[in-house]
Amino acid sequence: MSEIDRTVEPNDSVCPFCGVGCSLSYAERTGGATGTSGPVNADGEICPKGAAAFDVVTREDRLTRPLVRADDGFVAASWSEALDRIEARIGEIVAEHGPDAVGVFASSNCTNEENYTLQKLARLLGTNNVDNCARLCHSSTVAAMQDRLGAGAMTNTLSDLGEADAFLVTGANPAEQHPVAFRSYLLPAIRNGTTLIHVDPRANDTTAAADIHLPVRPGHDIPLLNGMAAVLVEEGLVDEAFLDRRTEGYAAFRASLADVDVAEQAALAGVDENDLRAAAVAYGEADRAAAITGMGMSQHRCGTDNVHALLNLALLTGNLGRRGTGVNPLRGQNNVQGASDVGALPSVLPGYRDVDDPAARAAIAEEWGIEPPADPGLTEVEMTHAFGGRIRAAVVLGENPAVTEPDGTNIAAQFEELDFLVTVDLFETETTQYADVILPGSAWAEKAGTVTNTDRQVLRMRQLTEPPGEARRDLDIVANLGERLADREFSSDPAAVFEELTRVSPIYAGMTYDDVDDGGQRWPSPAGADSGAEILHRDRFANGDRTAPLVPVDHIPPADDPTGDELVLTTGRIITHFNSGALTRRSETLTRMTSEDALQIHPDDAAARGIDDGGAVRVASDQGAITAPADVTPSVRRGTVFLTFHFAESPVNRVTADALNPTAKIPEYKHTPVTVEPA
Repeated sequence: MSEIDRTVEPNDSVCPFCGVGCSLSYAERTGGATGTSGPVNADGEICPKGAAAFDVVTREDRLTRPLVRADDGFVAASWSEALDRIEARIGEIVAEHGPDAVGVFASSNCTNEENYTLQKLARLLGTNNVDNCARLCHSSTVAAMQDRLGAGAMTNTLSDLGEADAFLVTGANPAEQHPVAFRSYLLPAIRNGTTLIHVDPRANDTTAAADIHLPVRPGHDIPLLNGMAAVLVEEGLVDEAFLDRRTEGYAAFRASLADVDVAEQAALAGVDENDLRAAAVAYGEADRAAAITGMGMSQHRCGTDNVHALLNLALLTGNLGRRGTGVNPLRGQNNVQGASDVGALPSVLPGYRDVDDPAARAAIAEEWGIEPPADPGLTEVEMTHAFGGRIRAAVVLGENPAVTEPDGTNIAAQFEELDFLVTVDLFETETTQYADVILPGSAWAEKAGTVTNTDRQVLRMRQLTEPPGEARRDLDIVANLGERLADREFSSDPAAVFEELTRVSPIYAGMTYDDVDDGGQRWPSPAGADSGAEILHRDRFANGDRTAPLVPVDHIPPADDPTGDELVLTTGRIITHFNSGALTRRSETLTRMTSEDALQIHPDDAAARGIDDGGAVRVASDQGAITAPADVTPSVRRGTVFLTFHFAESPVNRVTADALNPTAKIPEYKHTPVTVEPA
């Protein structure tokens, strides 16, 4: 077990969990974490996950030595032996099949410097097959916002959102998923009169603070948003001056709404027409209205179109480019934003420059000495689907795709097809069981560097203690792998790596490691700028255009609709859960606070199937089946059931389908037809 070094100064870092980016430090009295005043949580607030952040650091079952596969399982090995094996096997695979036979999984749990170095390794090896788990949460949001506005991130900041007169929260539950952001920035505004409209198929802690709840049918957000757009035009609640100055295509868009019957759209969305109209009026009448969006919108086959429909509302009402407005995706892990910013994506280089852009590749070549490949690589889900075929070897840093990817039974079979797998992790997980080499990495408190939070603030991670046993810092591991596999020098100094990042990424160009250490900087921070932009799209959109188009969006039915007595399964998380559960289920603190994972089902649906509250139920789809206790509750809409995606005891992704959004390649986690019956 590692000991926390109480002498380190300064002794605070960034919470490893959600994308808010709260500052915390070690509390000697309790042996846990305490909040400290930081750029985001000025009053030092943290949530239950943050309070338990040190639980995983000091666990006795941490990986402390490299492990290599032998005939009878795993055996301990020296670092030299483990790295030799990786170098030899991946070298053989590249020699036989080419560099595109290697897939690289970066991590939203790791720092900007670690992710930047890993994607650099992949590209110097000769492949763009690098992705991170942002693919599984907000890639469709990014695709829509990048296409229309030129930037796929929060348009505003957490601090200015409190100036809104109305919040439209779609497919997010910030009261539980981002509790410090909700309690520090949104809830005070709500208490002072800001109207909260909550779009979610189930009532939860966020709904408790809402003025209007629209319990949308999963997969039917577009009819709801199109209905709201029609009401805005019908009631004269559009911003004519903004439309003239900052948009194009309004006449055609308005004509497309002539065929939109609000009552029909409300019925299709499964909400009350009067409530839909009231929501549209509240949003349209507000001087400043902010949309806040989450995975309930993005994790659909139609996720990109969902966000396009949401962008239409903001453009119609002039709610972009001002404080207290905008379209604001909330990130689910502490560095989802940063992992994508630094280029850990198959189609873009650091700073979101396309890999097929010759000028972007030439700029990178000036720094690296080698031009990266021009053809986009495979996404995370595409890589796992290609295991054993196009992809023969994989390197997985701090992720658990055997649990987080859909159609888990098939994913397990795909991992078996790999010729060679390297994992870097803190614990043995569902993914490491398929590895040929397991490397013991570093927890959040054992590393230094930067992360980028949900509102584009680059924040400093500080090393508070050493990794246990022979475990190494993740940046050291990735640099070692780079030197072995790409035969080039890689820096393992976080400050040096960050400075290199600022030279190759235009959105980080004006930042310095020291300035970030003084309290964070926000991108875009162009070269020569003192600080980054708080509000995007003030006079021009991020793509340089003065106008953005209004785009008619047609409803796209889910990949599979329920038939017979099937229900629709949707998924999510609660306050004490995080990602795949590999960390939170190892936290004694969070385990004590978490009730048994249960399937929420409406009383009418339960009665029709003979299901009792607390009784075991079998949930089955075309992909597989799981068993969980039933939570019979009216908080979830009829025809819909809800289960968290965190616990290995109820591995929900064994039943979720792997239908992909055609643009962003994000899976449709939020709409799976299932049968539910007593177990």
